[in-house]
Amino acid sequence: MRILAWHVHAAWMTSFVQGAHEYYVPVLPDRGPDGKGRAQTYPWPDSVQELTPEQLRSADFDVVVLQRHHELELFQRWTGRALGRRGVPAVYVEHNTPRGDVDDWRHPLAARGDIPIVHVTQFNRTMWDNGLAPAEVIDHGVPDYGYQYTGTLDSLLVSVNEPVRRSRVAGMDLVAKLAEHVPVSVYGLGTDELSGLIRTGLTGTGAVSQAELHRRMAMHFAYLHPYRWTSLGLSLIEAMTLGVPVLVVAATAAPEAVPSAAGVVSSDLELLASTAGRWLSDPAEARERGLAARTHALTHFGLPKFLDEWDRMLKEVCR
Repeated sequence: MRILAWHVHAAWMTSFVQGAHEYYVPVLPDRGPDGKGRAQTYPWPDSVQELTPEQLRSADFDVVVLQRHHELELFQRWTGRALGRRGVPAVYVEHNTPRGDVDDWRHPLAARGDIPIVHVTQFNRTMWDNGLAPAEVIDHGVPDYGYQYTGTLDSLLVSVNEPVRRSRVAGMDLVAKLAEHVPVSVYGLGTDELSGLIRTGLTGTGAVSQAELHRRMAMHFAYLHPYRWTSLGLSLIEAMTLGVPVLVVAATAAPEAVPSAAGVVSSDLELLASTAGRWLSDPAEARERGLAARTHALTHFGLPKFLDEWDRMLKEVCR
């Protein structure tokens, strides 16, 4: 198939473009949010081609994969064509949990029934009011980066971009509390802004490449997922795939995604802190939990399963 999709979330898109199709991604001179083009730091295959808005007008597509509501208007303006029943087949990937008051959680596509919504977690599908739109779930999929766990660093790792701006959503206050008991390293864009806010035990390390992040993930004795309100983070699944045991705040889709054998999922910070201390003194248990995490991640979030489900979905939409 010939698939048009904007480059929005690099980690999700890296998995999506591994299929046996031709992929087109819009590109703008400034490579801003509506025209990032190919990823610069993620391994994308040669089947992914950049197209300018001018080139999009004459290009042919079998299906368009939307990820933000304004892309419907962008597509029509850049190509002169409609989407859905009267135009090019389309599907909308909803990466996010709804925001605002619970009574306002109506999806932007809820009023039309010709563009299905694919949620990345069952939790998201349940929370959103999908209205007339057909709603399905295709779980995240990540490549198998191999078993890399060493656990040689006596600190937890957190992966979050813009931790100051997203402090409450990302649970950075929870991270700070846990850092009073065990050292925590925070990786991601904007973590340098933590310098004036960090407490003893909490370190902002900055952004690194995907490969380097995976290498460092495997060196920390455990991965901490502190998010209060988010779709299931791919970094959590990647850590599990690497064989890292996980400590997870019990919110949104996390309780359904992480089995008890892989770590601890709880809203009790004292339990998370005491578990971290126990794993530090018992690395054999930490390693055992990490192996269970890897087995679960490969089974439930493996790339072959993800690509098979997307092939099925795209064929149904095009039909």
